[in-house]
This record gives sequence, structure tokens and C-alpha cells, in this order.
Amino acid sequence: MKKYEDLAKTIIKDVGGQENVNSLTHCITRLRFKLKNENIAKTDEIKQLDGVVTVMKSAGQYQVVIGNAVGDVFDTIMSMGLLPNSVASSGDNNQTAAADSENAGDGKKKNLFNAFIDLISGIFTPILGLLCATGMIKGFNAMFVAFGLYNNTSGNYQILNMIGDSFFYFLPIFLGYSSAKKFNLNPFIGMTIAASMVYPTIAQIMNGRVLYTLFSGTPFSSPVHITFLGIPVILMTYSSSVIPIILATYFASKVEKFFNRIIPTVVKMFIVPCFTLLITVPITFIVIGPVATWAGRLLGDGIFSIYHVSPLIAGLLLGGLWQVLVIFGLHWGISAIAFNNIAVLKYDPLLAFTFPASFAQTGVVLSMLIKLKIKN
Repeated sequence: MKKYEDLAKTIIKDVGGQENVNSLTHCITRLRFKLKNENIAKTDEIKQLDGVVTVMKSAGQYQVVIGNAVGDVFDTIMSMGLLPNSVASSGDNNQTAAADSENAGDGKKKNLFNAFIDLISGIFTPILGLLCATGMIKGFNAMFVAFGLYNNTSGNYQILNMIGDSFFYFLPIFLGYSSAKKFNLNPFIGMTIAASMVYPTIAQIMNGRVLYTLFSGTPFSSPVHITFLGIPVILMTYSSSVIPIILATYFASKVEKFFNRIIPTVVKMFIVPCFTLLITVPITFIVIGPVATWAGRLLGDGIFSIYHVSPLIAGLLLGGLWQVLVIFGLHWGISAIAFNNIAVLKYDPLLAFTFPASFAQTGVVLSMLIKLKIKN
């Protein structure tokens, strides 16, 4: 990493030094700073650095675009001690005490849209590499079957399918960790909540005796198989789901914060998680999970109603604007809807609209590579 030492030093110096940095994370291509005062950062100088593609200001973040070497640059910053560990986290967007003052300094507040984008990117960025990796494994596995290299009953297929499918099936557990980090919740509490939501026994209970049906005759009609303290529990399949676990971890973060204030320090380590789980998990099954699932369905139906009016117009707008959204880091809003569609409907046309833009960009890069012949 020595070759990045000068670049790392200069970036930290030009953003105003470590005293101007509230937090730093990185995604696949960008160092994502939250600065106390963006006005003192030397943006033009940073853009001219060898190894920096450009600088973007979006979603309350000062983003230094590095490219594929961003992880090495981040690690160099940390190994050289250019920033304290308390303000930097490797891609998990952990919100530390130092980051709580992110709106201080220049007095600017993030608007709701920027806050939403920051939230979604903070939750999904840490798992994006795994999402791509397991998706590729699933794709190659299907391709090998289509090419006749083996069939879908062979051991080869089964093992690769386990590797590729496990991430998507247990997606709530991964999101339980990343969303807990984002909401300042103990990440293992977030994972435990998610694990309870995909617990294998749920499927058996849902195939069992129906006590009665709630909301019969409405789009929210739901069979009740069990009760908790006399309260009906609407069980749902949460494997591959997105919205329920995010809302559950947000609620749990408030519960944990409350108990952290009132529980004596000597027993906090086990009493706070105990009470947090005892309150959050039942409420998730009784209220948060069903409501979030229904909301997800309504959201998916709403998006598809627009899509069904004119797929051509929808494709032109989303495909044409996609790279602009990516440049400003605003594509996460669409991605969140797409993930929800896949979880609820098992398919999604929105991301398909973006593929032509990606292929077009690949063509542009290839033509520049051939024509310009500039090594850098």
C-alpha cells in the first residue's frame, strides 16, 4: 500500500485535515467523507490528484471518487493513522459518536431525500459485494445447466446453488447486521431479530391449523395460526425480505437506547439485549412485519401501475437518467424499490431498464480505450 501513501496524506490534508472529518466510509469506488465544513475542502486540488477520478457532493457526503483502488487508499489512511478509528469504518457506515455532529460546522441540514439516500446506501453498501458475488454464482450455475454441463439434480448444481442462494434466502440476517450498524444498535441483536424472522419452524406453523382469519375479504386478509399473550400473530415468509428487518432494527435501536439509560451498568451486557429482544421480536411478528410487508406490496403495486401505463416511457426515463443518478449516488432509492419488488413479487423490471445504460457506458469506455491510448 506504500504507493498510496502520498495520495492518502494529500486527500486528508486537502479535505481540511482530520479535525474537519466527522466520519469516513468507502463503497466500491468512493471515499465517502462527512465533513464539518465542506467549504474549506480544496475540491479543485483534489480533483487534480493522480489517482482521483473526481469529487462529488451528494446526500450530505463529500465523495472522493477513486475507482477500484478505493479499498487500498482507505486502508492506507487507516494504517498511517491519518484518521482516528472512531471516525472511520470500512464500508459498514457505522455511525459513531463523532458522526453525530455531522450537521455541525457549516450549519447545513440534510433534507429528507438526502437522509433517505444516505440511509439506504449505508445499509446496502456493505453487502453489495456479496450480492454481486452470489448473484454471479447463481447465474453461472443456471448457465452451466443450460449448456448441458450438468443437470439440476447433480451434486455440482446443488452445492453451487447453496452458495448462491444462501445469501438471498438469509438476506434479512445480513441486513439485520448492516442496518443495526447504521442505527447504532448492537449488530448481533439485529442479526438475532432477523434470525428469528427466518426461523425454520415458521414454515411448519404456517402449514398447520388456522385458528381464524383477520381482515377477511380485504387485500390484507391473513390467516392466524398462533397467538402471543392472546394477541393474534400474522405469520409471513420473511426470507429474502428487505423492509421488515430494516424497520425492526430501527425500532430495536430505540428500545435498546431506552434500556441502556435505565439498566445498571453491572448487568447491562445481558439484560439490555434480553429486554430488547423480548420486546422487539414479538412486536415485529405482531405489527412491524405484517405492516411492512403490506406496505411493500402496495409500493410494488404502485410502481408497477406506472410501469404498466407505458413501459417504453418508463424505460426511457429510468435508463436515460440512471447514470446521472449513479454519479450523484442517488440510485439507491431505485435499488431499494427493486430489491423490495424481487422480495415481494419475485421479479423486477426496474433494474432491467438500467442495463442498456450500463452496456452503453461499457461501449464508450472501450471506444475511449482504443482511440485515446492514454495509459492513465
